[in-house]
Amino acid sequence: MRRGIIAGVVVFVLAVGLVVWLRSRGSESTDDAQVDGRITQIAARVGGTIVKVNVDNNQQVGAGAVLVQIDPRDYEVAVERARAELADAQATAAAARTGVPIAQVETRAGVSTASGGVEQAQAGVTGAEHEILVAQANLANAQARQREREATATKTARDVERLRGLVEKDEIPKQQFDAAVAAAEAARASADAAKAEVTAAQSGITVAQQRAAASRGAAAQARAGLATAKTAPQQLQVTQARASAAEARVKQAEASLKQAELNLAYTSIAAPGPGIVSRKAVEPGQVIQPGQPLMALVDLDHIWITANFKETQLKLLRPGQKATVEVDALGGREFDAHIDSIAAATGAKFSLLPPENATGNYVKVVQRIPVKLYLEPGQDPERRLRPGMSVTPTIFVR
Repeated sequence: MRRGIIAGVVVFVLAVGLVVWLRSRGSESTDDAQVDGRITQIAARVGGTIVKVNVDNNQQVGAGAVLVQIDPRDYEVAVERARAELADAQATAAAARTGVPIAQVETRAGVSTASGGVEQAQAGVTGAEHEILVAQANLANAQARQREREATATKTARDVERLRGLVEKDEIPKQQFDAAVAAAEAARASADAAKAEVTAAQSGITVAQQRAAASRGAAAQARAGLATAKTAPQQLQVTQARASAAEARVKQAEASLKQAELNLAYTSIAAPGPGIVSRKAVEPGQVIQPGQPLMALVDLDHIWITANFKETQLKLLRPGQKATVEVDALGGREFDAHIDSIAAATGAKFSLLPPENATGNYVKVVQRIPVKLYLEPGQDPERRLRPGMSVTPTIFVR
């Protein structure tokens, strides 16, 4: 009886050993593996003062959620300034476009003026009407400059108000506050000067209209028309060149406005996708610079396994082969997976100082090559897997 028990135990041990041996022949495993995932670094595209932080560490957020709000006031002023500059450029371009056909008319009229007569007088009338159009364009330019300088005055006044409290608390030098006050006064004076330019431009329209009336009855326009006719082709080319330059300035102003609007939109920093906030390094009141990292966003919906197998284990590994992944943090829980791809080089080749076998005494070292495994879907609904967790994958090669 005793011999039978011993024989049974021996047979059982041999059977278990045989199963383990057969299983090990058909699989490859490594403990040099971990969970990987998408970790997005959130950074600012514009600088400024943080006025609101809507998230905290380890908080789940959705795609498009506003994470951080930068003070937008400076960028709002920049948008208004860009709009004023665009209006100025458009007014200038309108005047330039009007000048091209007028110059063409004057060119044709100048040829007729050389022989005298009614056509020459009509050219003078056309020139006077041109002055009215130019005066109207000057008025539009002056009004655009007034809006621009009013926006600048508003900004400098706000700067004075913001600095007033700081200088009262001795947090900034009084010299800086005095400079801000002087800048505000200068901006207000400039705005008043722009207002005076608007009034002058309005007067210019009246004067242009009076000149137009006088030109219709002036016989002296005949001699001026003859002199103009001799240079009309060159003047037309100059006018056309000015019109082209004005159109280019309009496009430049439109681009500046779009950039200003983009910068204003960048003051709201939103999540590029769903995930969990980590390594938050920003608080309200903090002044940040463009490109400064603020936090990281970890997407737990897209994770994979990176297993560093020895090069001697790669002989039978192929993409698509089934595998199991044992997770240490979950008490050895196993997940089903499959090989997605095998890296194009060993991990050592991507290190900061890769080994150079052609120098010194050569010692052969078994290298490791990263193998990427994807988990089969639906196995982690609670999203308990985290990037960096240690795992032990086993790939079945037979």
